[in-house]
Amino acid sequence: MASSPALVSWLVLVLTLAMAVSTTQVEAARAFFVFGDSLVDNGNNNYLATTARADSPPYGIDTPSRRPTGRFSNGKNIPDFISEALGSEPLLPYLSPALNGDRLLVGANFASAGIGILNDTGIQFINIIRMFRQFEYFQEYQGRLANLIGTTEAQRIVSEALVLITVGGNDFVNNYFLVPFSARSRQFSLPDYVRYLISEYRKLLMRLYELGARKVLVTGTGPLGCVPAELAMRSPNGQCAAELQRAAGLFNPQLVQMINGLNSDLGANVFIAANTQQQTNDFISNPRAFGFTTSKIACCGQGPYNGLGLCTVASNLCPNRDLYAFWDPFHPSEKANRIIVNMILRGSTNYMSPMNLSTLLALDTIPGT
Repeated sequence: MASSPALVSWLVLVLTLAMAVSTTQVEAARAFFVFGDSLVDNGNNNYLATTARADSPPYGIDTPSRRPTGRFSNGKNIPDFISEALGSEPLLPYLSPALNGDRLLVGANFASAGIGILNDTGIQFINIIRMFRQFEYFQEYQGRLANLIGTTEAQRIVSEALVLITVGGNDFVNNYFLVPFSARSRQFSLPDYVRYLISEYRKLLMRLYELGARKVLVTGTGPLGCVPAELAMRSPNGQCAAELQRAAGLFNPQLVQMINGLNSDLGANVFIAANTQQQTNDFISNPRAFGFTTSKIACCGQGPYNGLGLCTVASNLCPNRDLYAFWDPFHPSEKANRIIVNMILRGSTNYMSPMNLSTLLALDTIPGT
């Protein structure tokens, strides 16, 4: 049966509108990609045979479903709040079967709890996605995106995307300081180890650049010696563990220096550094200024400072998570994560170098930048 001219015209109009809507969605989206460790993992490890998982209660107790999501939090983590600031939906973990079709346009989270800058960090967790493998997945993702919308458009989305990388803390707590006389502590003095980490981190950042990333947010470590786990294991008097604090104090300034040097070499502010150590130090020195009653005791855990073992249904659990800077022995609470992201978005140069995230994103709207 022959088609009528009216039907053909209607079909052409529908197809044109559909293509316009699809193009608008692609053009409007700022993709977001996340790499790193448990501070930013949102569920990849749920799909792996590893002990580094947050897939059991009471994790996720403050989510709408009150169920664990794979985030090491009572609710949202840092990437979730950044997604909100970008006006986009939360990222799916790259290993999620739901990450396909138009969901690829939003971006992906490649992070995996337990990993570090170095491949031998977190070996006790066995099956985790080390940094080189996260980057391999990123390449794989870009191929899938190109199949969906074409190579040119896929490259544009990646180059305009925001990238977050959070790694380094485990290289101290789950490597150098994991056991007395660890292999790395026998190999390096602490200052030499920090310099080695920074040189290896530089290689990771350059690999991200080679893979097309042009807006990369790099977070430093927190005050490693002040987390409840380290207070429980290393502090007889409640003071932050000195050697871990020394490690963070060496690492973070060198990270900023390395990032500034990279930007200078590239002739552009590709990388911005977030001083999360200073922000968390603010919680610790004056928790009440942020609405916390304590920055030493974890909400969920057991032993001194609720800092020993894992957070499980058998653990002590605080009734009001918003009063605690730390959710479990190592990870900030949802409220603390929100405050950290607010600093990343709007913080002064005391916290952000060379600029905060809002300034970086605003540069997109200025012609010629």
